[in-house]
Amino acid sequence: MENVKRLLVAPRDHYILLGPRGTGKSTWLETAHPGALKVDLLDAATFRIYQARPERLEELVSGNPDCGTVVVDEVQKVPELLDVVHRLMERHRGVRFALTGSSARKLRRTGTNLLGGRAVKLSMGPFMARELGAAFSLEEALRWGMLPVVLAAEDRDRRLAAYLDLYIREEIREEGVVRNLGAFTRFLEAASFSHAAQLSVAAVARDCGVPRTTVDGYLAILRDLLLAEVIPVFSRRARRRLVEHGKFYFFDTGVWRALRPKGPLDSPGEIDGAALEGLVYQHLRARLELDGVREGLHFWRTSNGTEVDFVVYTPDRFDAIEVKNSDRVHPEDLRGLHAFLRDYPEARATLLYRGRERLLVQGIHVIPVAGFLLGL
Repeated sequence: MENVKRLLVAPRDHYILLGPRGTGKSTWLETAHPGALKVDLLDAATFRIYQARPERLEELVSGNPDCGTVVVDEVQKVPELLDVVHRLMERHRGVRFALTGSSARKLRRTGTNLLGGRAVKLSMGPFMARELGAAFSLEEALRWGMLPVVLAAEDRDRRLAAYLDLYIREEIREEGVVRNLGAFTRFLEAASFSHAAQLSVAAVARDCGVPRTTVDGYLAILRDLLLAEVIPVFSRRARRRLVEHGKFYFFDTGVWRALRPKGPLDSPGEIDGAALEGLVYQHLRARLELDGVREGLHFWRTSNGTEVDFVVYTPDRFDAIEVKNSDRVHPEDLRGLHAFLRDYPEARATLLYRGRERLLVQGIHVIPVAGFLLGL
């Protein structure tokens, strides 16, 4: 399976494409910009050259005056290149620069010039169901996730394990963003139990035996590496007492399942339910990114436990979405949505389930989850 076409709209000007490793950024750039000059910083020899002399990029561009596009892959490995790119944007107006990165942390930490607003920031996450079309399988997505590099592998379990090792080795150890790799590995396992649930930093800190401030730092690393997110509670015009802790999600269901320790006491239904909710999360996040919206995803939970899994609130949308890992709809499944509608009658309420029929039950749209994902 080749990651040849994405749902991104090719920008007219310079841009930086951010996304975790394995999401196919390089393949998409090669498809979008055939014949471009390319600087691949994942290549060890190329990395050494540009780390020693970032200004060599000026020589490369000047020596190829007919080239319309310059691609720099994984620019965070040599963040000083951004200063060079900035100068070249001023001097070579006819050249487009397309940069990719899998970590915003090193760029921000070094205080490097972020192109003065001249580059559009785009995001690329795992595949969306719509991109796969007829090849999309809900069962496979729940087991292995939607990373192109995993779906293309013959042994997907082994590829997922190798992917996790890559991140721990290359992005964590080699860049030196944590001092104790063992503690960070324990943190990843502890955090995996909070996927699709409210995150208690204090509880995670107890589980992995580190101070709470250390866990706060680890969470920041996951966000900077684009591997996880905490979405906030929806509190606009709140009429009830709401919880304060956000809800935690890894960026890909397959990555989460590979991280989460398993044992005889695990309930398959509990794991599958969290996997399904996580799959919906990553699709909603991707859809909002494509729409140019970064702050529109929330959840809703009152202090007495009444909850709606997702609230999408943008200038054009106000949706309350509940996800159920069941092929039938029960009256109690609608309780949270009804409570939300009493407070926010303007919202469109949707329940996603594993059944096959589209229904309208007491004003709530009941939609098969696979069809919903394919339609995003």
